[in-house]
This record gives sequence, C-alpha cells and structure tokens, in this order.
Amino acid sequence: MTHVLTRRALGAGLATLGLAAPALAQTWPARPIHIVVPFPPGGSTDTLARRLADRMSTTLGQTVLVDNKPGAGGTTGADYVAKSAPDGLTLLMGVTGSNAIAGSLFRNLGYDPVTSFAPISRLVSSPLILVVNPSMPAQDLAGYIAVAKGVPGSISYATPGNGTSMHLTGVLFEQKAAVSLLHVPYRGSAQALTDLMAGQVVSSFGDFLVMLPQNRAGTIRPLAVTSLTRHPLLPQVPTMDEAGLPGFEATSWQGLFAPAGTPLEIVQKLHTEVKAAMLSPDIRDSFAAQGFIIEATSPAEFAPFVAAETKRWAEVVKAGNVSVN
Repeated sequence: MTHVLTRRALGAGLATLGLAAPALAQTWPARPIHIVVPFPPGGSTDTLARRLADRMSTTLGQTVLVDNKPGAGGTTGADYVAKSAPDGLTLLMGVTGSNAIAGSLFRNLGYDPVTSFAPISRLVSSPLILVVNPSMPAQDLAGYIAVAKGVPGSISYATPGNGTSMHLTGVLFEQKAAVSLLHVPYRGSAQALTDLMAGQVVSSFGDFLVMLPQNRAGTIRPLAVTSLTRHPLLPQVPTMDEAGLPGFEATSWQGLFAPAGTPLEIVQKLHTEVKAAMLSPDIRDSFAAQGFIIEATSPAEFAPFVAAETKRWAEVVKAGNVSVN
C-alpha cells in the first residue's frame, strides 16, 4: 500500500509540475529580468548585453537590466547565475571562457559549464586578433615568434582574465609556435587595451570588437587573426594559418544562458525574443560592422556546440598542463 500511495503521490506531483511550467511561462516575466555580464563594463560582452537588454525591455514590456559581476575569468558571474532560481529572470551572457574552457581549467569550479545551464542562443562569434604595441620591433607574425624565441617567457600578452578564450588562445599559440610567453591577466578587455596602448604590456590576443578601432587608428599593430579566413574588415591582416601556423583556428563566441531547470517554455520564449533582437537591422548591422558574425542559434543547436567546445578546449588545457588555481 505504501508503494502504491508513493507512486500516486509522485504521479500527482509530476502532473502538478507539468501544469506549473506552462502557467509560469504565461505570466513570465512578472518581474525585471537581469542579464549578468561576468566582466566589467566596456568590453564587447557588456556592449552586446546592453543592446540586447534595451531591445528586450521594449518588446517584452518589462525592464531588462545588466548586472556586471566580474572575476575569475568570467566564472564568478557564471557561478552566480548557475545557482540562481530557474525562473527565466536571471540570465548569463556567457562566453567561450566561462562556458566552455572553465570546466577543465578551474579545479574548484562551483558549476558545470554543460549541465548547470539551459542554453538559449549563441548570439555572435568572431576571431581573435594578435596585436602588439607599435614600439615592439616585430612587424609580422614570424618576427613576433622570433623575438619570443629569443627571450623565452619575457614577451607579455594581455587578456581579459585567466580562463578566458583569449588566455587559452595564447596557450594554444605557445603550443603551435613552440614559444613561451608571459600571460598578464586583467579584469576585462578595456583595462587590458589601455595598458597595451601605454606599453605596459607588449602584445595581446584581443577581442576583435574592442581592438578594431585602435587597429584602424594605428595605435596598435595587428599581426594576425585567428580564423582560417581573413576578416573582411581587416583584409590586409593575414590569418595565423597564412602567417606560418598551419591549421591554427580559435574563435570567441558569446551566448545567452539560463540556469539549468528553467522551464522549456520560458527558454523558447527567451530564444524567440533574442533571435528577433539579434536579427533586427539596428543590432545586426551594428555588430556586423564591428566584425561579429551574427548567429542567433536555437537552444537545440547551441547545446551540442557548447559540449563540443568544452571537449576541444579541455584538450588544449591538458596538453599545456594549464591551471589557474
């Protein structure tokens, strides 16, 4: 009898849950939505989140706020969202570092990049770009590698933080070019760029959007992009592959996540809103002009992509014996 009652109670509970999710989706969002950016203001992730928040505030008729929670290569903000209520009101603007690399890089990570989130959409992607301060004598990638080999462990490269895609791209570069560099992590792209231009660091594997204006202005010197094809906005800059590192490829991507357990109906509604925002002419054309590829993928497409990226970067971390804690 006890087992029968238990099964009946369980069945009733599941039925209640089945009814609760659609009801919640119908009233969502009853309160403001918070998009957590795991970096300081000023970088491309922050810029994208704010444009998205403005658009969604209008279309949803509910306030959408951006909360900056930087730290530990983006994992502080990601951890916060992973532990938030799965009600579709706290979202993460995740990136390659926080949602693919971190699982193998941080030993004491409080969340799982694959299982702790409900992927909503990969929004944009772009190559990274290796740039140097103009005072550095290297004029091309071959020259940079030659200098690095001459002074192992001395050529500094700035990134937005430990565990970011920029950091691991630097590690991948060291492996492919057989050099040893000096990693200098910052708390975001803006500060890293400021010190690069001031000559406090001599190079950077940088965010394309952040670096593009300075590349055009000549205040930093681009050496190579990390995609397999040249970027249309900097057609004169060769790829790593062309410049002497065959097959080298690394892209940075940004996507929106909810905590695991968020009702599917809410995830789908979020995707519908996000896709409409990303394909709206003002946002689409603005980010395309800054070097991004607009993605707006579905949750069903985004989830396996995150799993594949996690596996790929785990191999880089293992080969480089990389650890940040």
